[in-house]
Amino acid sequence: MGQAHAADALHGKSLYLNGPPGGGAACARCHTASPAANINKVMSGADNPAAISAAIAANKGGMGNIYGGKFSAVDLADLAAFIGNPGVVAAPAASLNPSSLAFSGTALGQASSALSATLANTGSGALTIDTIGVTGAAAADFSIAGGTCAAGAAIAAGANCTVLVGFKPKVAGARNASLAVAHNGTGGSSSVALSGTGNATPQATIGVSAASVNFGALVTNVVSAPQSVTVNNSGQTALTFSAMTLAGANSAIFTLGGDCALDKPLASGATCAVTVRAQPTASGAFAGNLTLLSNAANGTVTIGLSGSGASAQAAATATPGALAFGSQAIGAAGAAQNVTLTNTGNVAFTFASLAVNGSAAIKVAPGSHCGVALAPGATCSVPLLFAPTAEGAAAATLVASYNGGTVQVAVSGTGTAAAVAKPTLSDTGTIGFGEIQVGKSAAPHTTVLSNPGTAALKIATLALDGANGADFILGGSCAVNGTVSPAGSCTIETSFKPGAPGARNASLLLLTDGGTQFSLPLTGTGTAIAAAPALTLAPQSFDFGTSAASKRFTLSNAGSAVINLSSANFSGPFARVADASACPALPFALQPGASCDMVIGYTPAAAGASNGSVVLQADGGSSWTIALAGQAAATPANTPPAQNRGGGGCSSVRDGSDPMLALLALMAAAVLFWRRRNPAQS
Repeated sequence: MGQAHAADALHGKSLYLNGPPGGGAACARCHTASPAANINKVMSGADNPAAISAAIAANKGGMGNIYGGKFSAVDLADLAAFIGNPGVVAAPAASLNPSSLAFSGTALGQASSALSATLANTGSGALTIDTIGVTGAAAADFSIAGGTCAAGAAIAAGANCTVLVGFKPKVAGARNASLAVAHNGTGGSSSVALSGTGNATPQATIGVSAASVNFGALVTNVVSAPQSVTVNNSGQTALTFSAMTLAGANSAIFTLGGDCALDKPLASGATCAVTVRAQPTASGAFAGNLTLLSNAANGTVTIGLSGSGASAQAAATATPGALAFGSQAIGAAGAAQNVTLTNTGNVAFTFASLAVNGSAAIKVAPGSHCGVALAPGATCSVPLLFAPTAEGAAAATLVASYNGGTVQVAVSGTGTAAAVAKPTLSDTGTIGFGEIQVGKSAAPHTTVLSNPGTAALKIATLALDGANGADFILGGSCAVNGTVSPAGSCTIETSFKPGAPGARNASLLLLTDGGTQFSLPLTGTGTAIAAAPALTLAPQSFDFGTSAASKRFTLSNAGSAVINLSSANFSGPFARVADASACPALPFALQPGASCDMVIGYTPAAAGASNGSVVLQADGGSSWTIALAGQAAATPANTPPAQNRGGGGCSSVRDGSDPMLALLALMAAAVLFWRRRNPAQS
């Protein structure tokens, strides 16, 4: 049997004024715009859909011809509701659930996983949100952490939005506040009770410089150079490692090193390094992962390891690919610029020769350059000089030879007797920013562009380039189209704000109107605090009332990392109920974005109120609590079953000597005698 329809007077108003959904005349045509006028006795249908249905069936006033078969039972109920309440207007109604959010114990200064509340519009008009905030004595310990609700937004009838609340205690002990949402619905505001506990015990917080390490192309059966991952502790107490494990399909090819150790606690604010080497045994891709288990409040860290094995191959590149000195004064001291050579192959090699072919005005600067073995990924610099002795263009090619090939860089410049600018940078090599936490900025580095020449220079290009150019910031007083007079200078400020963990690289490019071109490499490493496991529970608390039944609780992984749930500890008369469609048996891994149901039963052993909880524990020490309650009713006293102690079932005599028995027997005998005397009537 279906549920009864809750009549919608607003929908009925639309039907009355506009006619049936399938088209046809409006009721208002015959009864005027307001049923309250009772034209043609329309008020007889007020809250009485049966009366409207009967009038259509009887074709009163031609209603059968107009509306026959055009109104559903729901339409008729809504229409009757409007006739009964012709003054109805659209109005919003707010419902904010759950009524309370309880955060698990959290160390002072640490942030817990956010919990969610849902604001639903159960009314018929748009619900407008005025403000969203936290109020109460401990309001400073809670914060709005996101969600889809926003001040000034409107929620359509039947729609909803969410508010995420975070908890970061500043004071030890129980902390209580309220999530308050002001709106235009009934009552003007809705609230959710917030509670949590601040733990004074300091905790460690682990961060890593990279979430993954790619070894690139390695030579099979040759041990790679070590790849390092920096581990930092931004918590308030020492970080202690309980395990460092290698796993995955090709875990056997990796070996660990570094100064992070199980017996070496990492002090608050300190760092250590874990190094990994790989030695692939076959050609093709390989993969694995490194897991760091510790006492960190933000859980376990897993670092992906990957690369590929291949035969030995030497390769190199040069930066910049072309070098321009621009105009230089004849007879002046030579202008200098650097070319950076990089080993992009998978074997170490030494450059056998560095030569410049072409104009004699362009030379390699005196000294030994790139004369040592270059490991895969390593770099070295070659300084070039341009000292023109005659007017006109000069061109040459730098040729760097190594085992297996050469790298060539085109070099150009122009000699002139006229006054010329002489752009000079205070930095000639790589600008490194070290390790910076993702989302934070490094202290700016200042590079001075000076002009000791005899003419002014104009900046034609000043930009950041490269794969990770967006992770670096450019500022300072130098600007495109800006002019630097003779003996003048301006500053270029660069900074590093990584958007992701791991090594980040870019280049600072500068080109002047005289044709001089500079390219300075920029490097930095982004470090990231491991994300705390983000498990959401729905509902977060539940009262079974007087029913000894079961309830499904949805566990959802709202984060970006796997949550390894290890145990569920129950207190009170509550226990997990086996269900084939629910979460698997513990322990199990809940993948990012996944969810499952845990079924919990309430089996009270005695009458009265029951309180308890289930604490879900994850690897790494994170835990979540569901508060549970119930009210067991008293068992009625045993009542003896009814007994037929009398002779006829309606007697109160218990010993069987009921006087009615003799009377009944006498009456039965009289009837038998009468039937024998009058057989024709029996």
